[in-house]
Amino acid sequence: MQDIVRPINECRVCGHNDWLDVVSFGSTPLAGNLLGTEDDPRDETLFPLDVGVCRKCWLMTLRHVIEPNALFGHYRYVASDAGSIIQHMRQLVELCIRWVGLTDRDLVVEFGSNTGAHLELFQQAGMRVVGVDPARNLADIANDRGVTTIPAGFTTEVGQEITTGHGPARLVFGRQCFAHIHDVHEVLDGVSALLAPDGLFFVEVPYLVELLANNQFDTIFHEHLSYFSLGALCRLFEAHGLRVVDVHTVDVHGGSIVVFAAPATAGYEVRPAVAEMLAEERSQGIAEESTYQKFAERTERVRAQIRELVRSLVADGKTVAGYGAPTKGSALLTACGLGHQEIRFCSDTTALKQGKLLPGSRVPIWSPEQASDHVPDYYLLLAWNYASEIITKEKSFLEGGGRFIVPIPEPRVISAESAW
Repeated sequence: MQDIVRPINECRVCGHNDWLDVVSFGSTPLAGNLLGTEDDPRDETLFPLDVGVCRKCWLMTLRHVIEPNALFGHYRYVASDAGSIIQHMRQLVELCIRWVGLTDRDLVVEFGSNTGAHLELFQQAGMRVVGVDPARNLADIANDRGVTTIPAGFTTEVGQEITTGHGPARLVFGRQCFAHIHDVHEVLDGVSALLAPDGLFFVEVPYLVELLANNQFDTIFHEHLSYFSLGALCRLFEAHGLRVVDVHTVDVHGGSIVVFAAPATAGYEVRPAVAEMLAEERSQGIAEESTYQKFAERTERVRAQIRELVRSLVADGKTVAGYGAPTKGSALLTACGLGHQEIRFCSDTTALKQGKLLPGSRVPIWSPEQASDHVPDYYLLLAWNYASEIITKEKSFLEGGGRFIVPIPEPRVISAESAW
C-alpha cells in the first residue's frame, strides 16, 4: 500500500508546507476502477481522499498521491463524443490556428491525448500531430486511427524525443489532464524542451472558482490531484519562463478555463482577460480561508440532501437508475453513501464500461439498449454537466412520466412540466 499511495507535504506549485484542511471523504475506492461482476468487493483497495488548500499560492489539492500506473495504466475514460464537446474541440482548433498562425505541416503535440480525437481535428486542418498518453489501450486506439501516439507519461525525455524525431512544436497542449499530474514541473520542463521559440502552450482545467461556487464535490476523486485557479497557474508557469497571455472560460465539465501561455521572450500580447480574471478571483475570495470552509459546509449539506431524496423515493416504491457512468458519478454515489440497493443500474454509451460494476457502490453499467427494457421512474443524472443536452435528447422519457434528478449544485427534480 505504501508503494502505491503517499502523503503530500509540499505544495506541487510553490513548494510550501502550510495547509488548510478543507474536506475529507474518508477512504474510498478508485472512482474510475470499474469492477467485473466476478470481483469480490472485499478485495477493493481503499485510498484516503482528503482535500487541502495551500495557504501560500491557494492551490486546492488532494493530500495524497497514488502511483500513476495504478490510475492510468489501463484507462477506461474515453473522450466524450457528445456534440457539445466535439464543437468545443473544433472551436479550440480554430482559436489556436488564429493565435499561433498555424500553417500546413506545423507540429502540434497533445499530452493526455486519449484516443486522439482532438489531434485528429488538427490533422484534418493540415498539421502534423503527435499524441502522448500513459494508457496503452487508448494509445493503441489512437494509433489505429492514424494519430501517432506515444504510450507514456509526458516528461522532459519524451519532449526531447519528439523534438529530435519531428522538430519543435508550434503548439503543445493538454485538455482536462493537467490536473491529474503530480509532477507538473516535469511536464513543464518537457514543454520547454519541445516548444518552438514562437510557440504557444495551453491547458484546459476544471476551474476552482466554479467548483467552489457550484458545490461540485463529485469532481473530487483520486485522479484529480489539483484544483486550479488562474493565479496558481500563473505562478507555476512563470517558474518555467512561460507567461500567461490569454484565458477563456468554457462550459465543459461543469465550467473550465483554457489558459494560454508562451515563452516570455515570444512577444505575444497579454490579453485583458488575464488581469480581469485575476481580479475576479480576488473578489471571489480565492485567497480567504472562509471560502473553503463554506464550501465544506455546503458539501456536507448537499451530500445529505441527495442521499435522503434517493432513499425516500426508493422507500416509496420508485425505481431510480443512473444516467451515465462517469468517474464523477461513481464519486458522487460513494460520497452520498448510495449503492446498488438504491440505484438499479447506470446507463452509459461507452462500450468499455458496459457489463462492469461501479467501484464501491457495485451498481451495474448497462448499455442504453439494455436500459430501455427497464425504464426507471427516476434517472439520477450523474453526467449532470451534459444536463441540457441529455434532457433535450430524452424528451420522450419525460413525456412518459419519467423524472430526472439533477444533483449539482443542489438536487433538483425535472419533469416534463418543469422548466429547465
